[in-house]
Amino acid sequence: MSNYIISLENFTEKNIFELSDNFRGTDPKGNVISFTNYYMEMNGKPFYGISGEFHFSRCEEAYWEDEIIKMKMNGINIISTYVFWIHHEEEKGVFRFDGRRNARRFIELCNKHGMFVIIRIGPFNHGEVRNGGFPDWLYGMDCELRSLDETYLFYVHRLFKELGKQFDGLYYKNGGAIIAAQIDNEYQHSAAGWEITTGVSEEWIPTGADGNNYMRKIKEMVKEAGIDVPFYTCTGWGGAATPTKEMLPLWGGYAFWPWIFYSHKGEHPVTPEYIYRDFHNNEVPKTYNFEPFYQPESMPYACCEMGGGMMCSYNYRFDLPFESVDAMANVKLASGCNLLGYYMFKGGTNPKGQKTPFLNESQVPKLSYDYQAPIGEYGQKRPSYDRLKRIHLFVGEWGEKLCHMKTFLSNQGENIDPSDVDTLRFAVRYDGTSGFVFLNNYQDHVPLKEKKGCTISILVKEEEIKISDISLAAGENAILPLGMDMMGIQLKYATVQPLTIVREEDDVTYFFFSPEGLEPRYVFDAETVKGVEGEYRQEGKDKTIEIYPKQNEMDIFIIKGIKSKIRVVTLTAKESLDFYKIKLAEKQFAVLTAGTLLQEGNTLRIESEREEESIVLWPEVKMESNQDKDRNQDHDEVKTSLIMGIFKGFLLVRKKKESPVEVRQIGPSRYTIKVPDHYMEGVKELILAIQYRGDIAHLFIDGDMIADNFCNGHQWETGLKLFEKRLTGDIMTLLITPLKEGSNINVESSMAGRKEEVDKEVSSVERIFLKPVYEYKLEVDH
Repeated sequence: MSNYIISLENFTEKNIFELSDNFRGTDPKGNVISFTNYYMEMNGKPFYGISGEFHFSRCEEAYWEDEIIKMKMNGINIISTYVFWIHHEEEKGVFRFDGRRNARRFIELCNKHGMFVIIRIGPFNHGEVRNGGFPDWLYGMDCELRSLDETYLFYVHRLFKELGKQFDGLYYKNGGAIIAAQIDNEYQHSAAGWEITTGVSEEWIPTGADGNNYMRKIKEMVKEAGIDVPFYTCTGWGGAATPTKEMLPLWGGYAFWPWIFYSHKGEHPVTPEYIYRDFHNNEVPKTYNFEPFYQPESMPYACCEMGGGMMCSYNYRFDLPFESVDAMANVKLASGCNLLGYYMFKGGTNPKGQKTPFLNESQVPKLSYDYQAPIGEYGQKRPSYDRLKRIHLFVGEWGEKLCHMKTFLSNQGENIDPSDVDTLRFAVRYDGTSGFVFLNNYQDHVPLKEKKGCTISILVKEEEIKISDISLAAGENAILPLGMDMMGIQLKYATVQPLTIVREEDDVTYFFFSPEGLEPRYVFDAETVKGVEGEYRQEGKDKTIEIYPKQNEMDIFIIKGIKSKIRVVTLTAKESLDFYKIKLAEKQFAVLTAGTLLQEGNTLRIESEREEESIVLWPEVKMESNQDKDRNQDHDEVKTSLIMGIFKGFLLVRKKKESPVEVRQIGPSRYTIKVPDHYMEGVKELILAIQYRGDIAHLFIDGDMIADNFCNGHQWETGLKLFEKRLTGDIMTLLITPLKEGSNINVESSMAGRKEEVDKEVSSVERIFLKPVYEYKLEVDH
């Protein structure tokens, strides 16, 4: 058992003030976006932004809308997107905004679904795209890039004018989605190699040397092009230029660093990313990965690049632990972040160029930019999606209060060694009366031990609050309530994580869940409680009432206060991963489904790889499925009633789609794959799953590469719906580049002969199969 102490006794009110008009915008209805030095505001109230990166040009246009909806269902309210110069002006003077390059259409869809947009317009954008987004033709021009060179600025201005035409009428001031524009990317911090020289001279693009003057000049040109937004942003990390009077610096953090291969050899180091810190405190002017050129409390601490995943580079093949993503969000929240931002949230595939076929940089796959993101390259829902959804539900309900809370660290503060597997990592955000206790038991590259029987003593001005018997499974994180006002009923603390509140007139239900390893316990102030109903184990201590709900199943109890009565639902950790909150006819509903839920009006759709999928709601509603309308289709559903605790709904069963795949080996590392005719009937997507050993794998149709992968031991997936017409009656070719030992190029011939000689090659296919993705559709009669 371990005892820890954290003091909140020196709490003082924040000095909150409005930022200048450079961080303000008004829409045609009079709604105002603005900023204080602590948080973003909407109409003068704290607005907790949650941003997810989605590169429209790295996704086929037909998929955009559903992927936007998936992000919205997860709690994302801002979509951030790079606008890569090379994707739009690959050939000098010839601009393309067609198909997947149609930025205007993408932003219109974001607006349709109530999503704000941050356009990251460069001119330099990193993002593992070729040349950092610079077109190849710039390499040979008579100008110095990323500088105040007039010739360079001429081409930049021309680009911005074309972008301005595309964005015209889509700004917040017009009632549109665009609320911000990022100026350049990591200026004076990072650059990229010129890909036309890679492997020979390896010449690099400049990082820049003109400081804030350059950033201000680029912003001036952006505005001249008509790109007029409430605020402009810049990347703040690594000593990048940050003119804070005009731009909001944004931060982030990655725990998986594929770029270190240039200088680092051997195992990936343990990173300090999962230690709680205080990023918004003038008394802590700098800390790990945060060394601003301004006083921390003069600007909000906001993020745009928290690792939502990580690509596999050639030299580092991460099999990303998905729990690393929500652990990062937990740590950033506790450390003072009032705007979360993930890079990436939606993975993708690079478009092919007209002049240069492959537009990724050479250290990553030629086409794939899946990034192991919460939403995959072909729309797959990853475990990180559901894990983040729990945090976003919490922020959606309590974010306004969180914005006013200060960060407090334990006695160890930020001095915990990242390799320390024993010490409990925790922090508190507190506003003088209430707060949240943040726990983290995840660390990259070093597995932490399960924590058992810990006690945290929280010292406030007139009381010591002792939370005992804290246990947490390895790899997990948690957020616990402290002094929560539940409609006049005072929850002193609990060992459950708040999810959200569902309000139905006078019927109010609080949803919590029990993190893995924690025994659920609610401790109420007895003076505010008049009675408890339901099955539970209750214990009383001094002036408190302690309620111990069932741990391994959904638990419901009702607690009465002086003027209120509320329902408290405690979900298991597994049930919480299936939880969504939706609105139907302006009424709130809680939903449980293991599938990927998409909502448009009264229509609910569920994506699932399973032939059986359930959906249950609270309160109950009447729903009609495809099965009710048409029972004769081969892909018909059978619907049966289902009850889970207070939730009611249906089990939907789809006829299994048999999709055998024919595989032939035609060479040492070459295979053909034939999918059955009519394989797309009755499915939304068909995933080709390949488990293989080797170095790199490429998939072709008639000699045209459609997908590629750097082997990291994980199953490689490719969506086939996009290629449906091309595959009818045709085959795919799979080519695996083997892992090679003792490779040598023999050039001893006097006749310019060159041949590869290898001691050992490793290349094999372990399994190839098809995974149908079904869509269940329900109409809600409410």
